[in-house]
Amino acid sequence: MDAQVANLVMQARAGERDAWEELIARFDGLIVGIARSFRLGCDDVSDVVQTTWLRVFESIDGIRQPERIGAWIATTARRECLRLLRMAGRERPTDDVDIDEGTPAFAAPGEELVDAEEHAAVRAAVAGLSDRHQRLMGLLMAHTRPSYARVARTLDMPVGSIGPTRMRAIDRLRNDPHVIAIQGIAASR
Repeated sequence: MDAQVANLVMQARAGERDAWEELIARFDGLIVGIARSFRLGCDDVSDVVQTTWLRVFESIDGIRQPERIGAWIATTARRECLRLLRMAGRERPTDDVDIDEGTPAFAAPGEELVDAEEHAAVRAAVAGLSDRHQRLMGLLMAHTRPSYARVARTLDMPVGSIGPTRMRAIDRLRNDPHVIAIQGIAASR
């Protein structure tokens, strides 16, 4: 896998469009997931994705360990999220909330911890999937959702097997002990 990624980086450095498209297909979902973990709005998530890819494009020639570009992209996306949040300041515009409707103005104590545990459980469950299932789920959950035809080309699999393979991956995620444990916690809330 690392050798494939390093090869893609080298091809992207040489200006090969297909290599760029493959890098985007592989890592776009990672960037979106990181941006969403910062609880950014849709427009901000799009900005983070776009700016992260711009940074990759600007820096591709200077990346010393091309096989680790995934980690480099993740770090760049996190930094971009933090930069965006710093720029926005502490206040974020929200709709007016009618207190009489019973909508809590703030998160319940410990809710952020539970959310972090849920994210960790899902990450652990996804890490337990096969490489092929991880790549498929990453492509299907990417910010720029590719067509099944493109997914089929990227993963070298028949279009007709994408749906069933996706369902098997989802079933494995649903039955993963990490996810089952966190579902029990969520049900008790």
